[in-house]
Amino acid sequence: MAWRYCHKDALPFSAMVAVECINVGLNILFKASNLKGLSYYVFITYTSAIATLVLLPLVFIFRGFLAQLCAYKGIEYSSPTLASAIGNLTPALIYILAVIFRSYLLNSD
Repeated sequence: MAWRYCHKDALPFSAMVAVECINVGLNILFKASNLKGLSYYVFITYTSAIATLVLLPLVFIFRGFLAQLCAYKGIEYSSPTLASAIGNLTPALIYILAVIFRSYLLNSD
């Protein structure tokens, strides 16, 4: 019984850590390839092609072309560390916007 609860809690955490590690790795890989002259359009094409082959149904749900384009253009002007930090702050920003626009659920009882 305890294994079920551990599995239920550990699996989402492990997936989150894996996604963040892959995201940081892609940011570092992009910065290194950009310094050697690779265009961010080509890098996005390569990463999208690989993601399509590996995760065909998920590539269109979680990541958009415009979001990647803006992210990699920003990394070109700054660093992968800043991009990873901004990526980690996104949920907090969405929560703050929800509070500002009063989109959160209230218990009216």
